[in-house]
Amino acid sequence: MASNNQNKTVESRNEVLWRIYVVMFVMLLGCFVIILRIGTLQIIEGPKLREQADSMNIRKRPVKAARGNILADDGKSLLATSLPYYQLNWDLTVPNQDSFVYYLDSLSVLLTSFPDSDLTASEFREKLIRARAIKDKYFLIRKNVSQAELDKIKKFPIFSLGNKMKSGLIVSQMAKRQYPFKMLANRTIGYNRVVDGSKNDKDTLQVGLEGHWNSTLSGEEGLMWMQQLSKDVWVPLNDIANVEPRAGKDLITTINIDIQDITERSLLETLEKFEAEHGCAIVMEVKTGQIKSIANIGFNADRTQYWEDFNYAVAENVEPGSVFKLASMIALLEDGHVKLDDTVNLNAGKWKFYDVVMEDAYPHGIHYTTLGDVFEMSSNVGIAKMIHKYYNGSKDKQMHFVRKLSDMVLDKPTGIDIGGERPPFIKDPNRSDWSGISALWMSIGYELEMSPLQMLTFYNAVANDGQMMKPHVVKEVRSYGDLVEKYEPRIVKKKIASKKTLDLATELLTRVVESDHGTAHSIYTPQYKIAGKTGTAIINWQNFQKGKESKKYRASFVGFFPADNPVYSCIVVVTNPKWGNFGGIVAAPVFRKIADYCYASSIESHKAINNDKFVYTDATLPKLQVGNKDDLRTLLNYLKMPYADDSKSEWSVGFVENDSITLLNRSVQDDVVPNVVGMGLKDALYLLENRRLKVKVVGVGKVKSQSVKAGKSIKAVQAITLVLG
Repeated sequence: MASNNQNKTVESRNEVLWRIYVVMFVMLLGCFVIILRIGTLQIIEGPKLREQADSMNIRKRPVKAARGNILADDGKSLLATSLPYYQLNWDLTVPNQDSFVYYLDSLSVLLTSFPDSDLTASEFREKLIRARAIKDKYFLIRKNVSQAELDKIKKFPIFSLGNKMKSGLIVSQMAKRQYPFKMLANRTIGYNRVVDGSKNDKDTLQVGLEGHWNSTLSGEEGLMWMQQLSKDVWVPLNDIANVEPRAGKDLITTINIDIQDITERSLLETLEKFEAEHGCAIVMEVKTGQIKSIANIGFNADRTQYWEDFNYAVAENVEPGSVFKLASMIALLEDGHVKLDDTVNLNAGKWKFYDVVMEDAYPHGIHYTTLGDVFEMSSNVGIAKMIHKYYNGSKDKQMHFVRKLSDMVLDKPTGIDIGGERPPFIKDPNRSDWSGISALWMSIGYELEMSPLQMLTFYNAVANDGQMMKPHVVKEVRSYGDLVEKYEPRIVKKKIASKKTLDLATELLTRVVESDHGTAHSIYTPQYKIAGKTGTAIINWQNFQKGKESKKYRASFVGFFPADNPVYSCIVVVTNPKWGNFGGIVAAPVFRKIADYCYASSIESHKAINNDKFVYTDATLPKLQVGNKDDLRTLLNYLKMPYADDSKSEWSVGFVENDSITLLNRSVQDDVVPNVVGMGLKDALYLLENRRLKVKVVGVGKVKSQSVKAGKSIKAVQAITLVLG
């Protein structure tokens, strides 16, 4: 009995073990199958499956927004804009076989009919057949397709069926930055482009307005569902969940196209004439600090032609030379040390300070003369002697001179809104390289560095009764035509010197041009007053003195006009002319050409005709003092009032002249807002509404004031308000 039980136990154990062995075998077999399958997938089927997975990869990808425009001061002229262009690909798996075969020949002919096509119709036909055979879903049709070309291609056979799902045509929109005026203000406009050779579109070179205002111009990226066809090829999918990109905002600049054009042309003519290395010129509006033009022209890389290659006006800090003498004179005058008729001994234009000899720009043989004459003839010795007398000898005196320069904000950058500016370099006695001659050489524009823009900003403050304005190039930001932000003129310092000193400074600058001995007398004109200063600086003069470099010059002229009613300030700098080194010969004529144009085209630059004459207001005179000449004459004749008619135009102004009434011209031009102050409402409406302006009237009587200043371009104005009284 025991033996039977023992046998049954052994049989049960064997049965259990057998079952375990079977289960283990099945498990091992399953593992082997899994490993085998993994290996097959990885090694044999892997590449094909990965390619299929890639083709099914769908995800949301960023889409760049259209870049904003950069416009001139009129808000209409495009300085930079983005034009759409397209790349066309074709999913050859979409058309059915019958349609493909039927239209193959005609489609090949049409797609090779463009002038830039480098394939014949038969060659293109063969390419289409091969692409169809391998089921190419992204066959390239054309790159850089314009909107007009796209509209034409969409009418071709098969493509005329419509969207990608029906025709297989894949349209990828891109944008290309265009600069309609080519070189005009090219460096000021700048660029924002990917560094050559970089695959990261965030690795960019940012220059000028395009770079400094990149975040404003760029807009907001959108999101679009796209399907990946290969490693670097993504095709957009139509989906309501796509987030459309928001276009960048537009910049309205202060640049005036006409002034920019005359500035660049005048500068280029001089660079070519004197075969100079490079040059720059800036025109600034005195009251506002608006930059109306900024030209930077130099040789291109292979020195075959001139181009806007670097922003010399803003980014090139150099020793300014004699144009800095104005700051030295203001310091002397403001401290009360000198008067313009003080006598100075020039020692024939050569004097030794300590162990260094200073010379004037040319031998003149003059000994005793006035300080005013010293400035007129731009004597280095005369200015340096005055600085040596009053600001040298002790560290405190030297430091006081440096502080006077700081009071004139000559040690600070302007903060202009295009980037690239560096702070000026002004030495002070605490530096290790300061010496006994430092203040003397600084007084004539050496041992310090400034950009042309920084120097112009200082002269502009002198023209603006001492009020220094921040120079700026952008005046508005707009989005889809709506104003987003407006940048008003900003005051940097209300007064850089007293009115008495500034009046004397303006007198000195005017004498430089008007005096027979002035260094810029060659640009004198009786038509309007010019105030300015020439500069002739030796480039790297310390190396030249040590014999390390040959003599090279930087010629400059900076000033403002009209001197008695400043509207514009301007600086011209020409570097390394091959001949004609002096500022009065090289740079001043460029200034004069620019000034002539600005004066002729700017009503603000001209005094009103007979501005000093009293307008007749006696009760016996009819209320209509300004208006249509025929109406005025009819009325005066009816009232039997004597008058003289000196008016040559349709519109006249009545003035008292030698106890009688004189009719004088009221200038009215078609392309600018007329001056209607003093007119009756009938005449004012006639003039304004004929220029398509919407007129709003407040009050009764004659026109007392108008909301838009006379002389403003009619293109930039849509409405005007008249206040009657």
